[in-house]
Amino acid sequence: MDLPLSDFRHMSVAEFDTNKLLNHASRQAEERGYKKFPIVDVDSHHYESESIAEILDYMDDPVLQQLAKSASQSARTTGMFAGGIGYQDMGGRVTRYPLRKLEKGNPDEHRDVSLTRRWMDAIGVDISVLFPTPMLQLGLHPQVEVEVALARAYNRWLIERVLAKEPRIRSMLYLPFNDPDAAFRMVQEMGGKPGVVGFMVTAARYKPVHHNSYMRIYALLEEMGLPLGFHSAYNWNDQSLSLMNKFISVHALGFVWHNMVHMTNWIMNGLPERFPKLKVVWIESGLAWLPFMMQRLDNEYMMRSSEAPALKRLPSDYIRDMYFTSQPMERSAEDDVLAITMRMMKAETQLMYSSDYPHWDFDLPSTIYDLPFLSETAKRNILGGNAIRFFGLKLPEQKLARVA
Repeated sequence: MDLPLSDFRHMSVAEFDTNKLLNHASRQAEERGYKKFPIVDVDSHHYESESIAEILDYMDDPVLQQLAKSASQSARTTGMFAGGIGYQDMGGRVTRYPLRKLEKGNPDEHRDVSLTRRWMDAIGVDISVLFPTPMLQLGLHPQVEVEVALARAYNRWLIERVLAKEPRIRSMLYLPFNDPDAAFRMVQEMGGKPGVVGFMVTAARYKPVHHNSYMRIYALLEEMGLPLGFHSAYNWNDQSLSLMNKFISVHALGFVWHNMVHMTNWIMNGLPERFPKLKVVWIESGLAWLPFMMQRLDNEYMMRSSEAPALKRLPSDYIRDMYFTSQPMERSAEDDVLAITMRMMKAETQLMYSSDYPHWDFDLPSTIYDLPFLSETAKRNILGGNAIRFFGLKLPEQKLARVA
C-alpha cells in the first residue's frame, strides 16, 4: 500500500504528497467503482501531537497549561499522554511515519483538514470518523485532572478547528472516563456540536464500566441518541501483558484484551437491558474474538444464570445487537473462518468498515469489497450503509439512493 521509502528520499518537502503515497489505493477505488455507493470510515486517525501547541491553548487550568507547554517545548509530549512502549512505526518500513511531517496542507485551511480530506479522496471514503492517536493511552495517566484537562482542550480544539471546517469529517469525542462527573458534563456541553456523532471511551483503563457512577452518562447518551464507542489500545505495562517480550505479541492480544473485559462487564451486569436504546460500538479489536466471547459467555451463563439475573437473553444475543468496526480484520488461509465469524455476529447489519489510516496496519475498502462470500448488499452495508444508519448521517442524494 505504501510506496518504497527510497522513492521519496529525493523529494523536497513541497513535493511529498499523500496522493503519491496512496497511488495504488486510488487505482483500486477507481477499478471497483466506489463512486457508485457511499463509503464511511468509522475509525481513522490523526496525530494530535502535531498540533499540540494549538490544543494546549484551549486548556482552562493555567497551571496545567504551563506544565503541558513546558513538556511540549522539551519534546516530551508523549509523556503527557502516558504513552506506552511500542514499535508502531515498524522500524522505518512504513513510509507514512518518517514522512508525514513533511507534507503541507492547503494554506487557507487547517493542515488536519487538508491531509484528512486528501487520504479520504485517495482511497474513496465519503465520510470519516476521526480519532486521536497518542491520547488512546490517556486513560492510563496517573493524574485524573490531566486526563480531564487534555480531553476537554482536545475536544474543543477538534470541534472548532477541524469538525466545523469540513462536514465530511466527524468524530466520537474523547470521554475522560476516570472522572464520571467531568465526562457527564462533557456530553451535556458538546453532544450537540456540529460534527459530533457520539462519544468514545479509550479501552486501556482500569475503571469498571458497570460502576454506578457511569449510569447517568449512559442515560444521557441514550436520551440524546448518541452512540458510545470503546476504542481499544494496548498497555504493555499491564501485569499480564508485561510477561510478553515482543511487540507482535502485545499487539495481538492487547488490542483485544481490554475490550473483552469491558464487554463482559457490560453484558453480565445487564447494561443492555437497562439502556436498550443506547447504541454501543467496539472499535479496533478486529473480529476473531467475537465467536469466542459468544460461546464462552453463553456457556458460563447457562451454568450460572443466577449470577446475571438482569439478563433476559443469552449473552451472544446481546453481542449480536452491538456494533463493531472491521479493522484489523483477521484473514486466515481459508475464508470459511471469517465467513462463519461474520455470520455469527450478523455482519451485514452490525459491522462497519474502518481503515485505521494512517496506522501501519490500516485496511483499504477492498478488504471488505473483495470478500467472495459477501453479497453486493452486504458489502455496501458494511462499507457505508450500516454507519449511515448507526450515526444518522446525511450524504448526497445520489449516494444515499445506493444504500442497500
